[in-house]
Amino acid sequence: MRDEPIIQVRDLSNRFGDYAVHQHLDLDVRRGEILGVVGGSGTGKSVLLRSIIGLRPPQEGEIEVFGQNLLQLPPEQRSRVERRFGVLFQNGALFSSLTVSENICLPLIEHGGLSRDDAEYIAKVKISLAGLPPEAGAKYPAELSGGMVKRAALARALALDPDILFLDEPTAGLDPIGAAAFDQLILTLREAFGLTVFLVTHDLDTLYTICDRVAVLAQKRVLVIGSLDEVAATDDAWVQDYFHGPRGRAAQQAATSLREEN
Repeated sequence: MRDEPIIQVRDLSNRFGDYAVHQHLDLDVRRGEILGVVGGSGTGKSVLLRSIIGLRPPQEGEIEVFGQNLLQLPPEQRSRVERRFGVLFQNGALFSSLTVSENICLPLIEHGGLSRDDAEYIAKVKISLAGLPPEAGAKYPAELSGGMVKRAALARALALDPDILFLDEPTAGLDPIGAAAFDQLILTLREAFGLTVFLVTHDLDTLYTICDRVAVLAQKRVLVIGSLDEVAATDDAWVQDYFHGPRGRAAQQAATSLREEN
């Protein structure tokens, strides 16, 4: 069911020392949707993502994914659940000493239990899915452009055929053409594989082009979540400045024009 929550966050609190980033934060992510998470600097967008995927246990609250509380699962069972996640970190987080193909093979061999030959075959498939040319597999991250690094990191995130894709600022640092192409790639992958996408971004074009719903982090919680129209109508100063400023209006007009063309 499309409205079924695949991720449920309840009463979440994250603190750094005495400073609370999140307090009593609630969030549902629906199966099959692309949810965009936005907020001002310091609102803890990436902290929330890292809490959900298990890299930063919260001080309080519960996180259920696929109906299971990750923090309460035995290590082996938790690892099986986490293998259903694909994660693209903001800087790509590729191993610089490994080629693109080797970066993708690593989780296939270590977590998937595949042989080197089978992993290399699947790596070629993932490289193609991410929109990279075949010869990119033999290159090292330092030899790639910013856009190619993002696609290589996406190929690795797709290595284990995840059910949920977590993307942290995937278009940051890309030129407008590269960012638009990446947005369309995410849409295509969602439709082809039925992925659920949790997307941290500040890119208004991305929000208007591919997101089904948007969650705004403010005041240490999810201030509002809903369709773009619902969120943009929220009576909050930051929301109004963000969605109704010059960039917001331009992004909305561009998305409208793109839909009319299609």
